[in-house]
Amino acid sequence: MGPLLALLITFGLMWVLLILPQQRRMRQHQAVVASLEPGDEVVTAGGVYGTITSVDQETLAVEVAPGITLRILRSAVTQRVAPIDDTADDDSIDDEEDEDTDDVTTEPAPEKEEL
Repeated sequence: MGPLLALLITFGLMWVLLILPQQRRMRQHQAVVASLEPGDEVVTAGGVYGTITSVDQETLAVEVAPGITLRILRSAVTQRVAPIDDTADDDSIDDEEDEDTDDVTTEPAPEKEEL
């Protein structure tokens, strides 16, 4: 009875630690692939960034450069790239950096003596 119980506990731990997280990742990937639309920026399994121009049942047309379109499988998309937020005020970041550098004074390095 003891060895059987240990085997069942080991199987249960393996299920919780290995199989369930993999299934969760697979479901998330399937949801991303199912929700792809033209205009989405994506990354393929090969590491190619591009913007979807058209969507078919099994394939996508992805523009990787102006005038260059690749036809790829839907399942080859690994992730959707979040759009960059252009509303951030870049001037405020530069001002903060300038304020931090105003307090720093630089002194010349001491000269080394030759022996």
